[in-house]
Parts: sequence; C-alpha cells; structure tokens
Amino acid sequence: MIEIELHPSVMEDEEMVRRALFAVRNKSVLFENYMSVYAMLYTTVQDVRNAEVTVDFRFETITCSCPQKDWCRHKVSVILSLYQYIGSVQDWVSKWRAKNTVSLQHLANDRTPTNWLKMVDEVLGTTLQNYGEIPSHFYLTIVEKTLEKLKRHLPFEREWQPIFHLFMELAVLNKFWQHVTDSKVAMHADYLQSLIDRRIDKMQDYVYEMAGKSRLFATDPFFDAMQEMVREILLERKGYFDRKMNLYLMFWNHVFVETRRVEKELQYFQNLREVPILANKELSSVNIVFNVFYIKLKQYEALQENVRAITTEEVGGYLGLARFAFSNGDERAAEIILRAILPYLENFIQKQLQPMYRYSFINKIHSLYEKIDLTEAEEMALYSSFGKEGIQPYSKYLLKQKRYTEWAALHQMYPTSIAYLENCGLKEVLDEAPEETLPLFHFYAMAEIRQKSRINYKQAVRIWKKMKSAAKKCGKTNFWSEYIFTIRDQHRRLRALQEELEKGNLLV
Repeated sequence: MIEIELHPSVMEDEEMVRRALFAVRNKSVLFENYMSVYAMLYTTVQDVRNAEVTVDFRFETITCSCPQKDWCRHKVSVILSLYQYIGSVQDWVSKWRAKNTVSLQHLANDRTPTNWLKMVDEVLGTTLQNYGEIPSHFYLTIVEKTLEKLKRHLPFEREWQPIFHLFMELAVLNKFWQHVTDSKVAMHADYLQSLIDRRIDKMQDYVYEMAGKSRLFATDPFFDAMQEMVREILLERKGYFDRKMNLYLMFWNHVFVETRRVEKELQYFQNLREVPILANKELSSVNIVFNVFYIKLKQYEALQENVRAITTEEVGGYLGLARFAFSNGDERAAEIILRAILPYLENFIQKQLQPMYRYSFINKIHSLYEKIDLTEAEEMALYSSFGKEGIQPYSKYLLKQKRYTEWAALHQMYPTSIAYLENCGLKEVLDEAPEETLPLFHFYAMAEIRQKSRINYKQAVRIWKKMKSAAKKCGKTNFWSEYIFTIRDQHRRLRALQEELEKGNLLV
C-alpha cells in the first residue's frame, strides 16, 4: 500500500520515505510489546515527539498517535523496520525511487496543458499500474488520493486555482474511465456510477466559481484542452450516456461560451458525421450533440427533425438537453424535446432505471414537464409512465383537476401512510371534498387494527379523529356516530382498542 499510495514524484511523499528510512537506520523504531493472542504489535518511534504506532495483523491495520492522517513517517518507518527481516529495505527504496521519471513540481511550475496532463499520467498511471485489477470499492479511493496529490501543486494565483481544480478533476475522471474501459475487467456499475456522479458534482462547484469572471489570455490553451477532454468523454467512454451528456452540457452552458468555440465544435461534429472512418465513435452521441447547437442557434426545424431519432437509452441525455434549453431561456426548444421523449419515458423509467433512482428521477422530470402545457392525453401518458413511484406528482395533478374521488382511490390502491397523504395534498381534499376522505380514513384505520398492538390502536384512533372531523365538516355526524359504534361492537374483544377509543373521546 505504501508503494501504491506514495509516489516519489511528490515531494512530500519522497520526504516522508526518506525520513522513515533515516529512522530505521538510526534504530529509532522500538518494538515495545507483541500480544500474540490479539496479533497486536505496539511500537514507539523516537522523534521530536515520540509517536506510538500500533500494528493489527488480524485486520491488517496500522495506527499512529500523531495527528497526521493516512500515511505518516512513523507508520512507514515501522513497516520498513518489519520488512527488513524478510527483505532488503535499501533495495525496496531504490526500486520505489526508480519510479520517479519526472518532477511533479517542475511540471506544475512550467504551466502548460501538456505538463498538467503529464502530472495526471505520472500519479494516476503509476497507481493503476501497481494495483493491477482494481476491486470496485477502491475506485473512489484511488481517484480521490490522486486528486489529493495533484492539488498539492495548486498555483498561488487566485485566478488560476479554479481552472487547475477543474482541469485536474476532468483529466483524472477521463483517464480513470479510459482505464476501466480498456482493461475490460468486470466492473461494478454502482461504484463507477457513484464515482462519476461525485466528480461531476465537484466539477459543477468549480464551474460555478468560474462563471462570470474574466479570463486571462494565457488560460485559453487550458480551455482548449478541456474542450477536447469533454468531447472525448462523450464519444469514447463507454456507458452512462446521460451522465456524459450532462457533463458535456454543463461545460457548454457555463465554460465554453465563446462563439468561436461553438463554431469549432460544430465543425468537428459535422466532419465526424461525414467521415466514415470515424464511425467507431458513438454515433448516437454525435446525433444528440447537434441538438446543443440547434438550441444555441435557435434552429427549431432542425431540432424537430433531429429528435425523431431518439431511442429509449438516450432519454436521460435528452432530459439534460431540456434543462440546457430552459437554462438558456429557450422554452420552445425545451418543449420540442420534452414532447419527443414522452413516448419513451415508461420504458426508460421502468426498465432502464434501477428502482433506487426512480423516485428522485421522477421528481426532477416532473418539474420540467410542469413548465410546459400538455394536452390531457399527454398528461395521462406522463403520469402513467411514472408507475407507483409517481404517486405524489400524480396526486398533485388530480388535485389540480379537482378529481378528488380518483385521488382517494389512488391512495387506497397504493397504500402508504397518513404522513405521506399529507405530503400528497390531504389537507386540500379535506377542505374541498371531505366526504371523499371518509372511506380512505377507514381503510388506513383498519390496516392499523390488523396489526393488533396498542401502538397501532393509538394510531388508528388518531386517524379516526381526523375522520370524525371530516364527517362533521361534510355534515355526516349521524353517519359518524353509527360508524364508530359499529367499529366498537365489531371489535369488542380487543380490550386495548376499547380503552384507546375511550381515551380518544371518539364515542361522544
């Protein structure tokens, strides 16, 4: 792990290993106690302030009393002291230092996009080579440690710092994604997806930090390099089309705003469409990217024609396009896109999306469709595509249409809880059509009684109190009296329930 996580090109890492080697040679590492029962080794490293290092051989962990996180010179010196009993410490250090092919500090000081990319290759490339086949749960750790090492060389100038952060985030994500694709190892989709989402979120922060600020002429080559990397991720990295598209749109919406860049990118994709030798690119990505420029140039007929080629797998990317259109103040383009993907939504949500992502996705897409006018048939198609995860937005739609009976029936068909009903508009139904809530309250109260515990009986009484208030509001007090006495008679053997009914004053 020391060999993988520490790199001789990083000045701090090289210094750490050098000082650890000095401690070993000067016999500053004292093995105080070994408890064979627990396989625990307790050591002291003599330093300016002595540090206590504990090695747990059962769980393969090492801890140090110093405040430094991750690796410190004390931990490294203890490991090297142990290693000298089975191998040559000097040979190991020589081999480790031989990996230092270039100075990261030198590359950072000679500020060019090529040198910054070499920094990424030096740190991440060496780490990936040492790891071999990477366990999926290491993805995030490897990338974050790589970025941590690179950010030690952050420029001092404030105007350069967000550019450096953004460049490194993009370059590391691109190179790591390329490695995962090229290595053809079985990868766990959730881990890689989580990594991509986290990196895009981080890049978004840097993008917003840069937005609206003037740029130095010297930074143009770095933006050119990022433009190529963003395009490369979209066209050459496998899978996660919607995430790649959202990343591409984020950069073209906030970072690449100059007209010359738009024209250059459009020309690139026109050439890509015309040259057969480039057909190994993801042509669907090429197709969808033209929509970005149609939106920017307000070419609605071309946009209308192009969205006819949509497929179910591209729905996520087209939703990103709709958000892109709204953010550019182009409601007409957004409406064209949202209407085009409507027939494909159900298959995408129910078959392409994992259940754990459906609820949040539905809330996001519903907020987009609320901004355009749909026909009744289109609205029904939209809510039908949501399935049971779309109960809340469909409930709001029914309330807007004043279809209270259907609202009540929906929540009997897909029972949840009274708290969820309140989020779905129960208060409005109680105000406008309280009689529709009576069978619904009865349904939920009976569900509590079937659990046969005092806690559930108390919850049933709370529901009946709401039902009593609703009955009084719609002038059905006689019905309520007959109803509650019937309930009491039917469940007379449930003593705890009878007691709760008395406490709740429901029989008065």
